[in-house]
Amino acid sequence: MRWPRSLQSRLALSLGVLLTLLWVAAAWGTSVALRHEMDEVFDSALQETAQRLLPLAVLDILGREADDTPQRLAAIRDHDEFFTYIVRDAQGRMLLQSHAAEAGDFPPYDQTGFSQTATHRLYTETALQGSVQITVAEPLSHRQQVARNIQIGLALPLLVVIPAALLAIILAVRASLQPLRQFRETLGMRDARDLSPLPTKGLPWEIAPVAATLNDVFERLKAAFDAERSFAANAAHELRTPLAAAIAQAQRLRSETREPGTLQRATDIEATLKRLTRVAERLMQLARAEGGQLCLDHMSDLRPVARIIVDDIGRTAAPDRIKLTLPEQPVMSDIDPDAFGILCRNLIENALRHGSEGGTVAVGLQPDGTLIVANDGPLVPAHTLARLTARFERATSGTEGSGLGLAIVAAIADRLGSTLTLKSPRTGQASGFEARLKLPIKAQG
Repeated sequence: MRWPRSLQSRLALSLGVLLTLLWVAAAWGTSVALRHEMDEVFDSALQETAQRLLPLAVLDILGREADDTPQRLAAIRDHDEFFTYIVRDAQGRMLLQSHAAEAGDFPPYDQTGFSQTATHRLYTETALQGSVQITVAEPLSHRQQVARNIQIGLALPLLVVIPAALLAIILAVRASLQPLRQFRETLGMRDARDLSPLPTKGLPWEIAPVAATLNDVFERLKAAFDAERSFAANAAHELRTPLAAAIAQAQRLRSETREPGTLQRATDIEATLKRLTRVAERLMQLARAEGGQLCLDHMSDLRPVARIIVDDIGRTAAPDRIKLTLPEQPVMSDIDPDAFGILCRNLIENALRHGSEGGTVAVGLQPDGTLIVANDGPLVPAHTLARLTARFERATSGTEGSGLGLAIVAAIADRLGSTLTLKSPRTGQASGFEARLKLPIKAQG
């Protein structure tokens, strides 16, 4: 038998088995004690019967005419005779016997007092200096039957009491462990990013230190994560000004020199600095995705944000390459418009950067809040799709970009309780790449 893993089942089972064993042991001990007391009562009854009958038997024998024929008393009415007796003289001749007495049940006279055969318990008493003896016998089967009735009388109530007690134990254990179950359910409903303190009110003192320890661990983890995010955001923010100044110096160098070698190096420096600027911007977005407030206490329409992002990217990076499809009715959501803008910008820039040159990027926001960004291009292997949301991961080693775009989108999706789905080829096509994300929205009534 395997020991149950549930603490509630273990307590109920152990208490139930222990209580059952204790009751059975108590019932058995009681029956043994009662059997001992019963033997004493029946022995006393045997002795009392012999001592009461012997004087009467002596009077009857002395008043009888000389006759060697034993006298058997007749029964007044039919009844169960548990005690039988015989009266004998000093030579062992039978003088008197009860109506149900059998001579074979009475062994020869040995001594006064109690004796026992395989079938009977006997008591012998004498009178007239041993010339008259009376022996009273009781069948052992009678005592055994009485003992069985007592044992049955003790066992039958247990058949009702034990199940009722086991049910009471289960209910008591369940009620006692209710705070522990609530504590477990509270832990089970938390996601990996929820580091808020656990409620400790009402917890038993055995569990309260566990909750306090977990809260201390959560606080330390939150402080570590906040420090990490703060460092990333601050570092990226502090890099903006020197990077912008360095880019300006590189551009000035390009405008002032006519030497081809110096001009090329200035161009390379400017490109590298711009790439560093993009990485810094992505790091700030990642810090915002992991630590900032993504949902507001009011709803807003997501369509204008999508239009602004598409227009901005279209003017600066990809004129006429983005096809935006929006529903006619508003798409209301409590997601922060800035966070939604980060989602759109990263998905669209990723599609432009990794799609076929000159190909169209389809951006669609559906009425149910599903954001779909798809582009044309070569197929992406399944093993590559599985790792694209990792930080600093690119589809190919020669691809431009920071490798943070899809990681930022995945981080925001995770905190929103959604999932970023990547597939290649895109829906309904034999090639291309598609990113799909379901945003939380408020249904239109």
